[in-house]
Amino acid sequence: MGKVYIVGAGPGDPDLITVKGLKCIEKADVILYDRLVNKELLSYAKSEADLIYCGKLPNYHTMKQETINTFLIKYAKKGKVVTRLKGGDPFVFGRGGEEAEALAKQSIPFEIIPGISAGIAAPAYAGIPVTHRDASASFAIVTGHRKEDAEEEVKWENLAKGVDTLAVYMGVSNLPYICEQLIKYGKEKSTPAAIIERGTTSMQRTVTGTLGTIVEVAKKEQIQNPSMIVIGEVVRFREKIHWFEKQAENAYPVSGVL
Repeated sequence: MGKVYIVGAGPGDPDLITVKGLKCIEKADVILYDRLVNKELLSYAKSEADLIYCGKLPNYHTMKQETINTFLIKYAKKGKVVTRLKGGDPFVFGRGGEEAEALAKQSIPFEIIPGISAGIAAPAYAGIPVTHRDASASFAIVTGHRKEDAEEEVKWENLAKGVDTLAVYMGVSNLPYICEQLIKYGKEKSTPAAIIERGTTSMQRTVTGTLGTIVEVAKKEQIQNPSMIVIGEVVRFREKIHWFEKQAENAYPVSGVL
């Protein structure tokens, strides 16, 4: 019997993977990796390792979850060391829990290797602390996917009234609805908001506004997935402590004349 390592690859910057996560890549016989995994990390794999792409786009799955589970089980039963490589953290909207359940049901040994989630890392790279003694004592990680049920209304009411900072994953397509719900349940239109596109990568860009303006800002700037939406007073700190994009600008000066 082999073993499966469910590994968080981090938010995009390949240097943000954990030491243990990197070791799991290096020793794997088989690696099943997702779309948001930085492909540079695959260069650490053994030359003879099998690399299997399981990429998923929003609302479109290249490989069904049941198929991925079957692959994990099949290779482990063949005695292989299997690394399941996921963007961010496997237990934060990564369906790692479902994969672990499938393995446990088959009595297959596995380990969970946490990764740095984009909900914390992308704001940090944009100069936005998700908590701050003067502005935020709580934060929530939220899916931007919308469900048509009564619980959906309750969710946004609780978030609007009970949480200082919101980090919203997969929310670009539903941004108008998200802002509408938060304002409906008590958030001020003037509440600061930011969207971080391709956070922690060399292509990162950040736009800011308020709950009342961020939809138009995102539309004007043609913001695309993958993006992290951050809502709360902590966004104001970006003006003082943004560092990553400034660093990139200094590294690659742009001339006004070509």
